[in-house]
Amino acid sequence: MYLADSRSTDARGTQAAAAPDTPPVRRRAVVPSTVLALGAVSLITDVSSEMVTAVLPLYVVAGLGLSPLGFGLLDGINNGVGALVRLAGGHLADRGGHRHKLVAGLGYGLSALCKPLLPLAHTLPVLSAVLAVDRTGKGLRTAPRDAMISLATPPAHRGRAFGVHRAMDTTGALLGPLAAFAVLRATVDGYDAVFTVSACVAALGVLVLVLFVPRHIDAPADAVRPPDAVRPPDAVRPPDDVRPSQPPDAVRPPRPPEPSRSPALRDTLGLLRRPDLRRLTVCAALLGLTTVSDSFLYLLLQREGDLPAHLFPLLPLGTAASFLLLAVPLGALADRVSRRRLFLAGHGVLLLGYGLVLSPWHGVPAVLAVLVLHGTFYAATDGVLAAATASVVPDRHQGAGQALVGTGQALARFVCSLGFGAAWSLWDGRTALTVTAAALAVSTAVAAFVLRTVDETPGTTTTEEVRA
Repeated sequence: MYLADSRSTDARGTQAAAAPDTPPVRRRAVVPSTVLALGAVSLITDVSSEMVTAVLPLYVVAGLGLSPLGFGLLDGINNGVGALVRLAGGHLADRGGHRHKLVAGLGYGLSALCKPLLPLAHTLPVLSAVLAVDRTGKGLRTAPRDAMISLATPPAHRGRAFGVHRAMDTTGALLGPLAAFAVLRATVDGYDAVFTVSACVAALGVLVLVLFVPRHIDAPADAVRPPDAVRPPDAVRPPDDVRPSQPPDAVRPPRPPEPSRSPALRDTLGLLRRPDLRRLTVCAALLGLTTVSDSFLYLLLQREGDLPAHLFPLLPLGTAASFLLLAVPLGALADRVSRRRLFLAGHGVLLLGYGLVLSPWHGVPAVLAVLVLHGTFYAATDGVLAAATASVVPDRHQGAGQALVGTGQALARFVCSLGFGAAWSLWDGRTALTVTAAALAVSTAVAAFVLRTVDETPGTTTTEEVRA
């Protein structure tokens, strides 16, 4: 992290005391206030979203009479819509230079507006439309939010910053289901009450975004200043009295900076010409093709572990708790060691979790061990992948770069969900997981080979690259 030196060096190499009026230099916070504000927005919004997610399957199947297969298709299609919209969100946020907060606010606002419409959706087409708008909002806000985190954080500390944000986000995922069940127990019209409270909480999240997240977020000073090693020291600069004099007409006025051009759509897609970003996107998609969705994993865990049915709703809380505890430490570890290696190690941990599900070890201890490994996988991959993406994308393309990698991973996981469901129907869940685990082992090995040359050293972004 670049810190301005308050001492000067004379021609003989001795250090002189700083001038009395030199202001003291403050060390930049490892986690900027902008990241904490965005974490608070995500925490509040996730409470709202998880309140709906916790009761939506029961509401759709038991309340509206939709079959579980119909709900699975409905959820899968809407997830695909959100993944595709993420590209548009990243591109729109980069255009104009400072639209990240505007596009993110639009996404949070769309999701908040959908919550009070859910009690009015009594047919499949209407419900599908409402959920599609909600997923559109989520897709719009994800890339701009991650871009703001990247721009507000020095490159050397982005892993920790994303870890802090993901930990706050996961806290909301823990509180949301608990709040939904509390509302269900305390009210008569439980579903309508949950949707109403969820809408109020979502509106609070939008308000926090508007009030506490700055509109303009620029790259930190240490990301655009050249390193000290390439700056000529003052000692080798000749003093003014020995510099050759120049006639007045030889003095040229400084060139005005050229106005920055808003990134076009072809610039967004052209980011894939960057080798490091292309490798990250391909590997994220490849590993996403062999990552079983949480719902399928919990169902297999309940069946293979002989877990009582009434404990099934607690399984996501176990994953979220592990994720919450490990997100910050693993994010900081990624900054010190290697984001690429930690990302790959996270998928190795997931592979170990699959092995425990397939092993003859059953019971509550085995279930808890799988949940801990599942949460560790998310803590080692979710924010770490975003931090790795930020290190290989110019600041002016942060939104688009995050969207490209995130969309590739989300679409791949959607395809994996469809394929795993078909394999489960054709064979059985245990066989489907065995095949997926074998494919994950091969994919991890291939990704390790592809990512071996990715340069993820937290360096500086040159001034020319920022102006480009």
